[in-house]
Amino acid sequence: MAKVIAVTNQKGGVGKTTTAINLAAGLAFADIRVLVLDIDAQANCSSGLGVIRGALNKSIYNALIESEPLSKVICDTDLDSLKLAPADKNLSGAVVELQDQPEREFRLKRLLEPVLEKFDFIIIDTPPSLNILTLNALVAADSVLVPMQCEYFALEGLSDLFDTLTRVRATLNPSLEVCGILLTMFDERTNLSSQVREELRLHFSDKIFETVIPRNIKLAEAPSFGKPALLYDFRSKGSESYIRLVREILNYEKKGIGQGS
Repeated sequence: MAKVIAVTNQKGGVGKTTTAINLAAGLAFADIRVLVLDIDAQANCSSGLGVIRGALNKSIYNALIESEPLSKVICDTDLDSLKLAPADKNLSGAVVELQDQPEREFRLKRLLEPVLEKFDFIIIDTPPSLNILTLNALVAADSVLVPMQCEYFALEGLSDLFDTLTRVRATLNPSLEVCGILLTMFDERTNLSSQVREELRLHFSDKIFETVIPRNIKLAEAPSFGKPALLYDFRSKGSESYIRLVREILNYEKKGIGQGS
């Protein structure tokens, strides 16, 4: 049965999609069966895994809105163990179209049910906002991974995100956990990054991953080649950091615990 992780943050530009891509690729490198769901209309996760915009006839939109089986939407990537349910621009309309659907918050959860046994992990890349698509991801997920840029504005938004997770647990998904908070774009040369890290450890010590993702040019370059950083430059500092994140997540999964709830 797949473990479903939603990679989410209501603030954009925090490394959310980069994390979804490279976490999934790192798991696939370990011969773990992974499915990535791209439910962001920008479709950056899809292009970052090699999907050419406009090249596919079907996307996750067809499954969410037109009840196409998810298995008909899933496509291959450059890694044998990594599959993708891609996004396209039509998803921007799905936010409106889902509003009148019965039990609209549970559409994604029900789409996943037939494929849960086929994968070990399902990684959901969510939009950088709290809309009906993000809510669907939180309802479908077992846990949430929160990428967070090392800056004070990101700190301010973190309490809002945790308030949202509390409400989702109370009304829609009582078993939802926080897998962990991942510090991204960390620059060890600046005092600010270190200050933000210490502030987070003070308030969320049980939820912070030991792994820290540095600012790294290879992480920034890889999407333009349609590849995870792990395929673009396996020995880069960014790639090595995501490999450490994969090991950390797998260790917690073996123990049967998350970073906190």
